[in-house]
Amino acid sequence: MALKKIINGLVFHEDGSFAPETVYICGEKIVSEENYRNASGEKAVIDAAGNYVIPGLTDIHFHGCMGSDCCDGSVDALRTIARYELSQGVTSITPATMTMPEDVLSQICRAAKDFRDMADKDAADFCGLYMEGPFINAAKKGAQNGKYIASADTVMFNHLQEISDNIFRTVAIAPETEGAMDFIRENHNRVNISIAHTAADYDTAKEAISCGASQLTHTYNAMPPFSHRAPGPIGAAADDSNCMAELICDGIHIHPAVVRTTFKIFGDDRIILISDSMRAAGLADGQYDLGGQNVTVKGNLAVLEDGTIAGSVTNLMNCVRTAVHDMGIPIASAIKCAAVNPAKAVGIYEHYGSLTPGKYANIVILDNNLTIKMIFHRASLVK
Repeated sequence: MALKKIINGLVFHEDGSFAPETVYICGEKIVSEENYRNASGEKAVIDAAGNYVIPGLTDIHFHGCMGSDCCDGSVDALRTIARYELSQGVTSITPATMTMPEDVLSQICRAAKDFRDMADKDAADFCGLYMEGPFINAAKKGAQNGKYIASADTVMFNHLQEISDNIFRTVAIAPETEGAMDFIRENHNRVNISIAHTAADYDTAKEAISCGASQLTHTYNAMPPFSHRAPGPIGAAADDSNCMAELICDGIHIHPAVVRTTFKIFGDDRIILISDSMRAAGLADGQYDLGGQNVTVKGNLAVLEDGTIAGSVTNLMNCVRTAVHDMGIPIASAIKCAAVNPAKAVGIYEHYGSLTPGKYANIVILDNNLTIKMIFHRASLVK
């Protein structure tokens, strides 16, 4: 059995702190010092002096990168996505579908199941899918394709889960739309429900949360603003200690002051950093596609033909850097919101999200500038 230990680094704790410690690895897993010392095999030592040692990040909401998109509905596209994410220190993923007809979603589900079953060792761990649409409000569709918006439908969702072997971890839904509240009641115990692309007022969002919704999809985007007389879904989520809030910290979607204020309101226990990236992430400026719609990318900005922001063109590790360097978020909080909280939200925290013994040895070593020095995927060195 291969044995490794990472010494002299500042090691991230799941409570959101760092301490100078050693991380012990046996096989694919992080282990206790005692188990490491009792194990036999060739031992390797990695010196992380002057660096941070963090868990690999988990992006639970993004669409694509490197020219590929989850909605391409192919194993090759998912492989391209997952391999790029791993190269950026994002070691576990749940890519997002978009508002598409059921036959297209079915093909995505089949491809996702096939890719998950392959367990590509050179790719980020594929932990499921995020269903963004079609159960949304046309008035707040954002970059979603309005032609395929549908009423919430448990029968349709059950069919998709059946053909994919329960691949969906999250369903995004507008609670004010037809059938949505019943859908939340019926399904919240078996899938993470996130309020999204919604025109819901405070009371409606509060009811949705009481029925089982536990998250806001890309908070502030495609929903009513937080106002002193109309707090909307953001106010409802803030009022419930069990509700988490996604944030896109790419420097485009949310002003830094708003990011800082949101951390004060929700705290770093309830914020999930996401990238919400589209297929242009990792590539040059130009013309791209998102959910069958043309997107123009220039710098960090991706827009539809009508000027609507169409996701991001970054990755989650870059969002962490932006949050820390440009928005004043403490590094420990940023890592917690990009590793611990997303893994908890989608129900994979038993194996991912921290450096606790028993979890997969998905580990990233960063220097003081948050540049990646080394990535370990299930204990194997990636870079």
